[in-house]
Amino acid sequence: MNENSQQTPWYRQVVVVIPRHVYLKSIGTTLFISLFFGAYFYLLKDPAYPPTVMPRTLLDHLIGFQPLALPIYLSLWVYVSLPPALLATRRELYDYGVAVAGTCLVGLIIFYFWPTVVPASHIDWAHYPDVDFLKSMDASGNACPSLHVATAVFSGIWLHHLLRRFSAPLWVLLFNWIWCVGIAYSTLALRQHVAVDVLAGLTLGGLTAYLSFYNRQ
Repeated sequence: MNENSQQTPWYRQVVVVIPRHVYLKSIGTTLFISLFFGAYFYLLKDPAYPPTVMPRTLLDHLIGFQPLALPIYLSLWVYVSLPPALLATRRELYDYGVAVAGTCLVGLIIFYFWPTVVPASHIDWAHYPDVDFLKSMDASGNACPSLHVATAVFSGIWLHHLLRRFSAPLWVLLFNWIWCVGIAYSTLALRQHVAVDVLAGLTLGGLTAYLSFYNRQ
């Protein structure tokens, strides 16, 4: 970055960058999410093979069911829209789009050849109507790797990179990672995933984010 951009407060740099290619960002993000959900729900409702029930670990038993984690879980769709909003050039947007698409494609291929489900939680979801609605929309399939976690980690790494580019203060960088960890935690607290799914999602998101930066060097 040049000297002038380093002297400009980070939040002013963000305000300048967000409107750039705003139509490409908004249309591209909407189209990508729509295509992803189409493929995701198709595999969820019509798996090619009998699904494997994922095992519970000690961590799953230690983390109790917490319905108040639902807003954090749903905040993923805001979180994943932030990195593309902060990109400045078309080339960066294309590179980012290819990388995040590759992340989701790997997960969908795994779901096709190795369907997995979360074990039954024996909870009366009728007592938690908001969570029950989530369960009715996003059933217990497509469990491992957790694409909820993978896309959160992928976005978190890119956000960290972009925020450092803007010379954002430490508290902003920390808030980014607290948000990312909160999303991952919410998948366990809502019984949408087990710890093995989360670990696999973390690995997938971290690896594809690393490769996306490696290819740009």
